[in-house]
Amino acid sequence: MPYQLSEIAEKIDATFVGNQNIEVNSIASSLHNYCIEDSSHQSIVFISKFDINEDIIAENKVFLLNQSIYEKFQNPKKFNFLIVKNPKLAFALLTNLFKTEITTPKNQIFPNNSNKLLIGENVTFGLNFKYGSNCLIEDNVTIGDNVSIENNVIIHHGTTIGNNVRIRSGTIIGSEGFGNVQSDDKSWRHIAHLGNVTLKNDIDIGANCCIDRATLDSTIIGSGVIIDNLVHIAHNVTIGENTAIAAKVGIAGSCDIGKRNMIGGMVGIVDHIKTTNDVVISATSSVTKDLMEPGIYTGIMPISKHSTWKRIAFWITKLDKIVKKLNIKKI
Repeated sequence: MPYQLSEIAEKIDATFVGNQNIEVNSIASSLHNYCIEDSSHQSIVFISKFDINEDIIAENKVFLLNQSIYEKFQNPKKFNFLIVKNPKLAFALLTNLFKTEITTPKNQIFPNNSNKLLIGENVTFGLNFKYGSNCLIEDNVTIGDNVSIENNVIIHHGTTIGNNVRIRSGTIIGSEGFGNVQSDDKSWRHIAHLGNVTLKNDIDIGANCCIDRATLDSTIIGSGVIIDNLVHIAHNVTIGENTAIAAKVGIAGSCDIGKRNMIGGMVGIVDHIKTTNDVVISATSSVTKDLMEPGIYTGIMPISKHSTWKRIAFWITKLDKIVKKLNIKKI
């Protein structure tokens, strides 16, 4: 549903600058896409810092920002602005404004299968689709050939699944991500996730896994990926092809995992981490920095107060140099 700029300003308590009658119907996924998108599609883009080239952006575009960033524009009359005190909070409110309502799925029975399957609208299936009992597929899902979903699997709206994919019991694809913004009164405002999940070809996903849909774009699982039971992959994560992920791994939002990675059981990867190709991460490791050289990585440390942990971690990184300097025989 499109909204006039003046309507949106009222809903998020913003000051608007520009044409209040412009109609906006979505949030842009990135500034790059925003610059090249079809001019007939009017979106809002949230910018947290001024690092843009005004010359390559079409006129009448709409920006969500704070006052200090607005003041850095050289030609503000060219654009439209929603100026707020807390842009992240306003972004959270906007995602809920543009969230699509999902239809109530209906019971359907496929040939040669007595189990009932709840299916939403605009769902397409390839050849040789198999499913267990109590499964749900929401609106606008595309499923390729030779796909199998076991009991109690949920495929949320907008998901795309390639060929030769197996999803085991209890797994949820396209669940709502854990994105929240704290307001001035310290209460939490949820960010609605408007993106989707894309599963490429030849993927095997274990039981009771959760793969969250992206905030605006896609969470992507590459071809040939194998995932054990009880794995959580958060919003906007990309998993490179032929990567193997063992049980109880948690990968936080916006991570970019390379090709042919091997991630051991109970590994925790913090948000916005990038790994290169052919990385092996030992079981129970905590990954808190980018891993940009192929090889085996291990990071295990007892929990302690953060101030103590920082001092210990600093000296651990220096131990190898100290050993070399003191000419101590390595173990």
